[in-house]
Amino acid sequence: MILITNAWKWIYAFQIFSIFRIHRIQAFSFFPLLLLCISVSPLSAQSDLKELTSEKSSAVASVKSDLIWLDDNYVDNPANFHERALQTLAQTYQLKDDQLKGEAHQVLMRWHAYHVLFTIDSIYQHGEKALTLFKQTNDQTNLAATSSELAFEYVDDNDLKRSEDLIFEAIRIYENQGDEQGLGETYNRLAHISLSQNAMDKAIQYSQKALKLSEKVEDHTTTALAWLTLLLTYLDIEEYEKAIHAGNQCIETVQTYQAADDFTLARAYAYRGDTWAKLGDYQNSLEDNKRSYAIVEAKIGPERPAAKTYRQGIGTAYYMQGKYQEALPHLEATVSGYVGMGQANKPRMHDVYSEIADCYYQLGDYKNAFDKIQLAQNVLDTMMQNKVANLESEAFIKYESGKKDQALAEQANTITQNNRVQWLGMGLISLLLLFLGTLFYYYRRNQKISNDLLIKNKENELLLKEIHHRVKNNLQTVSSLLSLQSESISDKNAFDAVQESKNRVASMALIHQKLYQGENLAAIEMRDYFNNIGKAIIDSFGEKAKNIALKVEMNRIELDVDTAIPIGLITNELITNSLKHAFANNHKGEISINLVEEKNGLLKLNVADNGAGNSNESIGKKEKGFGTLLVQLLTTQLGGKLKKLTEVGTSTIIQFPKQEKSIA
Repeated sequence: MILITNAWKWIYAFQIFSIFRIHRIQAFSFFPLLLLCISVSPLSAQSDLKELTSEKSSAVASVKSDLIWLDDNYVDNPANFHERALQTLAQTYQLKDDQLKGEAHQVLMRWHAYHVLFTIDSIYQHGEKALTLFKQTNDQTNLAATSSELAFEYVDDNDLKRSEDLIFEAIRIYENQGDEQGLGETYNRLAHISLSQNAMDKAIQYSQKALKLSEKVEDHTTTALAWLTLLLTYLDIEEYEKAIHAGNQCIETVQTYQAADDFTLARAYAYRGDTWAKLGDYQNSLEDNKRSYAIVEAKIGPERPAAKTYRQGIGTAYYMQGKYQEALPHLEATVSGYVGMGQANKPRMHDVYSEIADCYYQLGDYKNAFDKIQLAQNVLDTMMQNKVANLESEAFIKYESGKKDQALAEQANTITQNNRVQWLGMGLISLLLLFLGTLFYYYRRNQKISNDLLIKNKENELLLKEIHHRVKNNLQTVSSLLSLQSESISDKNAFDAVQESKNRVASMALIHQKLYQGENLAAIEMRDYFNNIGKAIIDSFGEKAKNIALKVEMNRIELDVDTAIPIGLITNELITNSLKHAFANNHKGEISINLVEEKNGLLKLNVADNGAGNSNESIGKKEKGFGTLLVQLLTTQLGGKLKKLTEVGTSTIIQFPKQEKSIA
């Protein structure tokens, strides 16, 4: 009996020692307690153990209660939310409970993502920590939910590789669990990721999958969000009627079922307002954007940067209605909002600055207009630099990966050859297998080289398009500067000279626009180019040319860029000359442009008008006009001959040989 009693004492002592290890009591403080345990009765030790266990259970229950409250309130964000969340996180670390730690990091990730009060790094820090902890506890449900939510956030940081890894991990877990609600939510996030990669077909496909699953399980929140994703996708691909329908469905779902949250409704109104603007219905656009901003303003107040960005749609609607004074405060607030959110270089900032610049220009404040145009160009330059840097980074990664893959392939080939020699033992068979293996190796290597060259070629094409885009934007900036300068010129001759220079710059800018918008980076389709440049020049003459029609009757002809630019400048000068001299007193008239390839291989350009003209004028004679001199010089540059007829109106004919195309 004495032995049994002593054994119980030692067991109680060991149990208490374990508990004190959990609570981080120093080892040297344990021994007096151990002696006391040995000397006390079993009932006394058991009572102390129960008391300590009860205290830990109470602490765990308190933390779980706090986590439930935090998860219920992270959207509403009461005043003490962040402090209470951090305190709860600290308590989970004191308890050394990995599951509770993961849940605390998860709710902080959601709070940071929803309110964006700190940097986006806070979202990633808490999200990645939660993932690690849920993997340790094998909590597949929370692991899938966190992976899906965090994947959506990585899109904002342009880390698409990490985003895709997380989203497909979430899908795998939900499919294994048969969780259709979780799958619906995740497919909607995958649709958003596809949208950010301009994979519009996939965005529509995944959104429709999300709709089907969410409607089946009556998850109205995901249904509303899937309609919102479809609204954005259809807006991007310019299917505006479908976008309006998706917006109506999203708003109806939120209002009928009280689904999603206020910000979902605000975004639906904003994106539907953008769609109305694309359809030219600026009044409906204004009303939808006002509804959107009213929701956000009531929810988070007007001073938050995120709230200010919702004023962009209001400002744009006023701007498109010609209400420039009303548009300015909303557009300026939008700029402040994006800067406050650390998004000053995002693409939409270029549009906002451009609209602000035009507002100031229309209101006669040319200095502010010029300043804002410069800011718009700075944003555009930064975007271009980032794109080029991303392309260079991707190319380097692919090159490094290719080297590693090749090294692994060579190692595998060597091992295979050695095994064949060891097992077959016959020289002839070994040589035959080695020959076949070598053929396969070179076939695969050549196939890989071809694929790499194809990828590199596509990257080079993209870089070249970006260069043409940048040249076109720079030329447009020069054109805008000339337009601003002309406003301050009182001398008519000087004003006309500046306007003509502006048209010349525009004709060259249009060449580069056609290059980056088309599939062929080395040639321009001239029929469409003549239509565009002709209409632009006629529009630039305003009321004086309102009765002049443009006629372009010709087959499709593509010209090398080195030929298209001088031809564009010549056409610009001839159209300008006709508009200035051929039609007096706003008489009706017609300017025709025709370019054909003759049987002798020469190209013939004919720019004619049916106006009065000047029968005594001869293009072959020495003239003082800069435009005439420019036409003569450009014709000589092309190796062509110039002829002018004045029988019915004025017709200028230039014959020149077809040039060899430049290598793009």
